[in-house]
Amino acid sequence: MSKDVPVILLLAIAGFLFGGAWSTWKNTRPLAIALAVCGVLAAAASILWLI
Repeated sequence: MSKDVPVILLLAIAGFLFGGAWSTWKNTRPLAIALAVCGVLAAAASILWLI
């Protein structure tokens, strides 16, 4: 498996999490904040994986 595959998957997961946070912001703010935090963690993990 290529080194770039997990990075791309983590970035895709981060994108889905940020999209979920955006769509739930007006209805359920605690869930939106939790999704945003998980998105930040997934994006940070993908960047750290490249280093």
